[in-house]
Amino acid sequence: MPSTEFLNGSEKLHTEVLDMVDAIRQNHALEHATITLLMRRLEGKVRLIGRAGLTGFHIYGDVSTRALEEAAREALQRLQAGEEELAVSPMCGTNLVVAGLAVGTASMIAGRGRRGLGKFVCLVEAAMLAMLVAQPLGRLAQKYLTTTADLDNVSIMRVVKKGEGKWARHKVEVICE
Repeated sequence: MPSTEFLNGSEKLHTEVLDMVDAIRQNHALEHATITLLMRRLEGKVRLIGRAGLTGFHIYGDVSTRALEEAAREALQRLQAGEEELAVSPMCGTNLVVAGLAVGTASMIAGRGRRGLGKFVCLVEAAMLAMLVAQPLGRLAQKYLTTTADLDNVSIMRVVKKGEGKWARHKVEVICE
């Protein structure tokens, strides 16, 4: 059963939830910027996956701890200096979610009241149009919903590595002051 504090809309709880969302958005932006800089330095010769959380972000892939830490510190510095375009990535999962929602919605609308080959043609056309629209919408969703380039209160504490080779995982731990 939910606490009465939650049901009554406690301002303290509301603030705590918003602070957690902001922390994840900040870490998501820093993850994108870090991967962008790493990929440039490594000339795209490594496969990396990132995942942001409350206390930092994880990078999965075969990359040295030193290279990752240097890229993360530079990414933080550049985001703090105003290079907010680094916060948005064409490889982000947000783009897939937006594309899936757009295609699903367009297909539902286009398929209503139709049957047979005509329905199929309408569904394909709607899906293709939705995919085109989803590309800029995914970037907007990142910019305004899933990341924030406002990292003035963020600093990197440390980078911790677990595992080796392509199965390696690093955790970039941050603190929000």
